[in-house]
Amino acid sequence: MANLLDNSVNQRFSSRLGLLLSALGIAVGTGNIWRFPRIAAQSGGDTGAGAFLIAWLIFLFLWSIPLIIAEYALGRKFRAGVIGIFLKAVGQRLSWMGTFVAFVSTAIAFFYTVVVGWCIYYFIHTLTHQLPLTTEASLATWNTYQQSGWRFLFHFLAVGLGAMAIWKGINSIERVNKILIPVLLIIVIISVIRAVTLPGAFDGVKYLFTPEWSQLLRPETWLAALTQNAWDTGAGWGLFLTYAAYMQSRHKVVKNAFLTGIGNNTVSLLAAIMIFGTVFSVLQIEMGMSDAETLEIMRSSGPASTGLTFIWMPQLFARMFMGTPLAILFFLGLTFAGFSSVIAMLELAARVLVDTGLKRSQAIIIIVLFIYLLGLPSTGNLNILSNQDYVWGIGLMISGAFIAFAVMKNKTSVISAEINTIPNDWKTGWYWSVIIRIFIPFAAFILLVWWMFLSATVFAPDDWYNPFNPFSIMTCLVQWFLVLGVFIVFNRKISGLIS
Repeated sequence: MANLLDNSVNQRFSSRLGLLLSALGIAVGTGNIWRFPRIAAQSGGDTGAGAFLIAWLIFLFLWSIPLIIAEYALGRKFRAGVIGIFLKAVGQRLSWMGTFVAFVSTAIAFFYTVVVGWCIYYFIHTLTHQLPLTTEASLATWNTYQQSGWRFLFHFLAVGLGAMAIWKGINSIERVNKILIPVLLIIVIISVIRAVTLPGAFDGVKYLFTPEWSQLLRPETWLAALTQNAWDTGAGWGLFLTYAAYMQSRHKVVKNAFLTGIGNNTVSLLAAIMIFGTVFSVLQIEMGMSDAETLEIMRSSGPASTGLTFIWMPQLFARMFMGTPLAILFFLGLTFAGFSSVIAMLELAARVLVDTGLKRSQAIIIIVLFIYLLGLPSTGNLNILSNQDYVWGIGLMISGAFIAFAVMKNKTSVISAEINTIPNDWKTGWYWSVIIRIFIPFAAFILLVWWMFLSATVFAPDDWYNPFNPFSIMTCLVQWFLVLGVFIVFNRKISGLIS
């Protein structure tokens, strides 16, 4: 029915390059530039963050790439939105899993578009104002924005521009990503070259890659590595499921999954080299800070995890030769990275509504209003934004387990055999089936249990039972089970809407 009402569902990527760039648009986001360097610094020891990088790379091959393969395979096989794919893959009785996966990505979009709004604002502000030289001046810029009406406008701008990009379906998404991603990669490379040529930058790069082996004995390191990998690559979000519905049958699954995952992590490493090099150079050479003081600044998240990117980076650029043009490029790159991910989140939600029989234009208008309105609490209150980042970022582990279950329900051997018929693609091998059937469910369960322990003993030890504490166990459990309860109760009605 939906196919008759909207031709956009029958569109296909015009080329493998268009598919890869769009997939990289999913994977490469603000998580690579805004989140990854901070998490690496927080997960590092006194002498280096290399142990975290090892755990992070292990999860790239044990979590992210296998899940991306699974999403590509399911999307290519069933060619529908996320809920429609789960309906076909696991049956109506369990299709609420797909509704949860779709909701998690959409819930992330509620606050992610707010962050992209910050990026757009800082890009424009850097173009039109002098860079701040002090922390007080930098905080004044941040606080002025957060207390003004501009934050609501820029949030709407992020959602609205994303809607324009997906208006005509995958064809317009492909065209936009063919511009966004190459320009973003050029900006990252230019920024890295400038950073590593700064005096003292090598100390930051050395810290980033030096392993402190005892860190691998800390479960917190592995939890941070897995959650960052899920954030980094977009694996388990359902975004690749959505784009895979538009793959041509000849497009390769395994090779594209590896290229997407490795390409994404390469961008993360380049961003980390740029930020570690810049921070160590300016703070230590220009401002005379010690290693401990430098790392404390990198680890301190600031309001809503903004400290490094929005408070410190502008003043560091201000102290560099050619700092203003580099700051402009930095925030333009950050905007492009976030925008390419917003496009995928909006398309995921819009395609679900298109599958109910709505016209694409109607679906997009509904999604824009829905995401903007439900993003207003995060726009107006940074504690709410931090809470939503915490709740649904960890919720991605549940989404990943659900996607692995959808593959198992269709028999990993059958899915693997279908993938292996694609000409000139790599074979999945027995290890992919083992990872999907055993490792991913096991890792999701163990790490969720460990996260609960950390929440009760470290994040909110005296208030773990309080759902209004933004970092308690209960805030996650209440929100997860409330959403899951609604989807299970209304499962038959929701699945009945999908045509």
